[in-house]
Amino acid sequence: MYYIVETTKSFEQASTDLDAAVKRHEFGVLHIHDLGATLRSKGIAFEEQCRVFEVCNPAQAAKVLSIDMRLNMALPCRISVFTEKGKTKLGLITPVKMLASLSQDPALLEVAKEVEKKTIQMVDEAK
Repeated sequence: MYYIVETTKSFEQASTDLDAAVKRHEFGVLHIHDLGATLRSKGIAFEEQCRVFEVCNPAQAAKVLSIDMRLNMALPCRISVFTEKGKTKLGLITPVKMLASLSQDPALLEVAKEVEKKTIQMVDEAK
């Protein structure tokens, strides 16, 4: 259900490279949640870094929503850059398995396969 890779890049460099990879694949970055900074700003001692990139391809999102409007709650896709015990990692929850758990529509499976292929390529390029 997860696709996670480790990189030798710094957290900052992996974040920058992911942002560029997303755009190269004709997806947009809708928002970046800096969870580590948010937790620290609330006075929580949190040593790790974690940025969650909300990414979307409008044409693919429209296909998903036209199949099952309830799936708006599973959009947009999220790709994370995070640190864990001194290692920088990138990862995502795979769209095929996630959406298959929410709908059995075969048309949705095809869209999920296309999105999964692209998001994994983004992660691999950024690592």
